[in-house]
Amino acid sequence: MLRHVVPLLFALICWAGPARAEFKVCNQSFDVLNLAFGQPTERGFRTEGWWRVAPNQCATLIRGTLSVRYLYLFASDVFGKSVLPGSVPMCVSPRRFRIEGEQDCLLRGHIEARFVEIDTGQEGDWTVFVAPQP
Repeated sequence: MLRHVVPLLFALICWAGPARAEFKVCNQSFDVLNLAFGQPTERGFRTEGWWRVAPNQCATLIRGTLSVRYLYLFASDVFGKSVLPGSVPMCVSPRRFRIEGEQDCLLRGHIEARFVEIDTGQEGDWTVFVAPQP
């Protein structure tokens, strides 16, 4: 079921599928993507990264039934350029990371990045497709 399309440099298409419960990102672009995601926790927000996804491949970022309605996604190309039109500031790091909190990224030694908010509609399973704009 088609839920959402963002017509910018890359299209972001989301759907809830009948497969196993998980949050998955599929790369339909022509570039290798580096992915990070954020989600709310009891103490604020947590971000995690990186997953490297080749063209025409998928990565499972969360295994198991989703427990939150809103998830946040950041995707960049191999040169570090963001490929999604995000507006929600959260923290990332150059190497694999798990960061608690989204405030004061630079003061805490992290990098601020703009994440896209994804409304899963409280579905237990969600897939995001990152594709080039036609």
